[in-house]
Amino acid sequence: MTDDAGSRPAAWRDGWTEGPDPLFGEPGQRTGDYRTLTYEVTGRIARITFDRPERGNAITADTPFELVDAVERADLDPGVHVILVSGRGKGFCGGYDLSIFAEQGAAPEGQDRAGTVLDAAAQARNHDPSRQWDPMADYALMSRFNRGYASLLHANKPTVAKLHGFCVAGGTDIALHCDLIVTADDTRIGYPPTRVWGVPATGLWAHRLGDQRAKRLLFTGDLITGRQAAEWGLAVESAPAEWLDEVTEALVARIALLPVNQLMMVKLAVNSALTTQGIHNSAVISTVFDGISRHTREGYAFQERARREGFRAAVRERDEPFGDQKRG
Repeated sequence: MTDDAGSRPAAWRDGWTEGPDPLFGEPGQRTGDYRTLTYEVTGRIARITFDRPERGNAITADTPFELVDAVERADLDPGVHVILVSGRGKGFCGGYDLSIFAEQGAAPEGQDRAGTVLDAAAQARNHDPSRQWDPMADYALMSRFNRGYASLLHANKPTVAKLHGFCVAGGTDIALHCDLIVTADDTRIGYPPTRVWGVPATGLWAHRLGDQRAKRLLFTGDLITGRQAAEWGLAVESAPAEWLDEVTEALVARIALLPVNQLMMVKLAVNSALTTQGIHNSAVISTVFDGISRHTREGYAFQERARREGFRAAVRERDEPFGDQKRG
């Protein structure tokens, strides 16, 4: 070391860009807007916020790729110690924007990737009940979406999801990839598409909850509250909605006190347990089954109903027997 660290109190709290002899200089300023989220850094915290509040922050084809870019942006910034993921508006994320997909038979709007597995027209043809279904074309699309969400788990730095309002269906695919979840007590969390036309493609529920509680949720499509999620161990903490920001900010501030290299080592060490559990295998088989669920007789019936009557009507009919259909 070129300076006498022992002469300065708590010199180990210097970040990679701080102190008399920093490892890195100040990072260059990067510009560029996203379609589905915003990115900003305050102090040692990178903040990724889903920003389609008028659509419940529903996932489009842009979302996973923009998420990858934002996570990498935070990972490469030597001044960032922790990444906080949240949603703007009434909830965290309502899942995929299936009003486009189910009603119109087209993939969600997004960047132009004509002639690839990400081509909206090609995926629409692959979901036409009158045509032969190619399961690997389906897998090629969804596995790329999943890899986008998995960037949160495989990021060098800790990732924290702050949930409020609702976190359902594909929204849980994102949240469950974060290292820690903090939620409002009244947040509604779950995967209703297991009732028809869906399987959680990322395959993380059993790893996060254990097999019985995962089955309890996925055999029914029921939702649990944020408070129950904390009791079950799905979330690390829950708080009344009006205290959620304060509780979350206190947590990420404490994490940000640690050196980046310490955070990286601890995350890698703990994640090795998840790797040993076989999270990659779970994601592969779950993604395949998710595709199959959309190409069964029942899946086609749901899709056709959504096309004729609208996605909201089909979802209402799906959920009415369970007593938790959306009202209003």
